[in-house]
Amino acid sequence: MGPIPDMMRAVVAEGSGGPEVLRIIERPVPRPGEGEILVRIEAAGVNRPDVLQRQGGYAPPPGASDVLGLEFSGEVVATGPNVHRFRVDAPVMALVSGGGYAEYAIVHESNALPIPAGLSMEEAGAVPETFFTVWTNVFERGRLRRGETLLVHGGTSGIGTTAIQLARAFGATVIATAGTADKCDACTDLGADVAVNYREADFVAAVKEATDGRGADVILDMVGGDYIPRNHEVAAQDGRIVQIAFLQGSKVEVDFRRLMLKRLTHTGSTLRPRSVAEKAGIARALEEKVWPLLAQGRCKPVMDSTFDFDDVAKAHARMDGGEHIGKIVLRL
Repeated sequence: MGPIPDMMRAVVAEGSGGPEVLRIIERPVPRPGEGEILVRIEAAGVNRPDVLQRQGGYAPPPGASDVLGLEFSGEVVATGPNVHRFRVDAPVMALVSGGGYAEYAIVHESNALPIPAGLSMEEAGAVPETFFTVWTNVFERGRLRRGETLLVHGGTSGIGTTAIQLARAFGATVIATAGTADKCDACTDLGADVAVNYREADFVAAVKEATDGRGADVILDMVGGDYIPRNHEVAAQDGRIVQIAFLQGSKVEVDFRRLMLKRLTHTGSTLRPRSVAEKAGIARALEEKVWPLLAQGRCKPVMDSTFDFDDVAKAHARMDGGEHIGKIVLRL
């Protein structure tokens, strides 16, 4: 490993708009502070929040880098004071509030994780954002238990493919929605018990039929819009709906009587603005409960495509097109 340079390449959005506003610029290599590690990045995941930031709809939280990217894998090249877990040369993957589309990034060591055996660097770079999101929303907020039914919308997204696998691994029945026959097949190949093509069938009726009228115990929704009242309709008694995004908008008219009569919980969360300590808690739970599954090959990130760092605009165009199944990754 050579000396750490003073400057690095990084991706920012100049203005807001389509993939064409992305620019690769020179930035100083950050220096790790208290409890932080500096990582030479080998792969960085591309996620929907990156697209929203590029479009001008999702500003970085206060103090976060304006460089895009919420997850990466790579090798530790320097450590700040009071770093106890990771040493120089350790391979890690990490969740960050920004800065992942770059040659180097810093992260608090508590928000980094070792790379399980059997995962490539590209696969490791595709893990943190979706696994942190699914764990905290489906299993912590949604309290999904063995024997219950999970309905996951957008089953072939990075979040969806992760939710299908983890829910199955922990003994739940899984119903997924997707927009094409091929995507529905991909959902069932991953372990979904039922996949509903929302362009051809009403998911409410399909889920009711698949559950003998009971409905879904937990619903993971990134669509919003008119899915919100339909989720209330399709939820089981004491069901939990967890909202993580609004592809169809966050404002909708809802009759809350169904929420009362079924004793529903409709909750939601964001991950990016959470504190280092909160993310560290999710990381510890993942390492204990999920990392053994990754090491055993019982679940793994579904990889759609990998793009060279210079082709970051093409990677975003791939996500904008909506044809991808699983994760899109930048390779440095």
